[in-house]
Amino acid sequence: MMQEFSTFDGAILIDKPAGPTSHDVVDAIRRHFKIKKVGHCGTLDPAATGLLIIVLGRGTKLSEKLMADDKVYEGTIKLGATTNSYDADGELVASLPVPPLTLDQLNEAAAQFLGDQMQTPPMVSAVKKGGVPLYKLARKGIEVEREPRLIHIYSFRFSQYQEPIGHFRLACTKGTYVRTVAHELGQKLGCGAHLATLRRSVSGKFDVSQAMPLDQVLKLTPRELEARVLPFLKLAAGA
Repeated sequence: MMQEFSTFDGAILIDKPAGPTSHDVVDAIRRHFKIKKVGHCGTLDPAATGLLIIVLGRGTKLSEKLMADDKVYEGTIKLGATTNSYDADGELVASLPVPPLTLDQLNEAAAQFLGDQMQTPPMVSAVKKGGVPLYKLARKGIEVEREPRLIHIYSFRFSQYQEPIGHFRLACTKGTYVRTVAHELGQKLGCGAHLATLRRSVSGKFDVSQAMPLDQVLKLTPRELEARVLPFLKLAAGA
């Protein structure tokens, strides 16, 4: 007998603003629409914006499947300044002069990151060690050994560069820390760097252009939200 699904079993696409955590977005949707089961597919840092797939009801069973999809990010990297979190939210730990660089030279350095590689998650991250998120240990000044993970970067290219800021686009597998890429690029260039801004534009077959800003979603009636839900069966079939 075929299982029946409600119109709220599925996913909605949110364009996350800077500020709230991904979990804050989940909480806001759960409380506002009084939906018991709500989850998200792929954490965005509080300062990051862009595509966040929110799963509802039985759609939460598809979290792992949707999370496994490849991602595309756009953003800016600031050269010459290294932070402890590898992004703009961290404390400045080193400041060095930026060597003269052309856009082509920057892209030559970026091209060295393409392909399969082992990447170590930063200490300021949601990865858990002994059940405790690393960022909670980092706040106490504790640094622990992290397991490197296999990732793949399909493309990494800068479209503009005006010292010390470069605008980039990066396509990668799930679990890739873009701020770690920014940090390692800075190390490679000898001046240090950190991720200044980040926006997720694509996750799997979904594009941020299909998403609705969080504040607008929270103004919808339940009926209007229902019309935006991507149905469970379509998601499960990858349609």
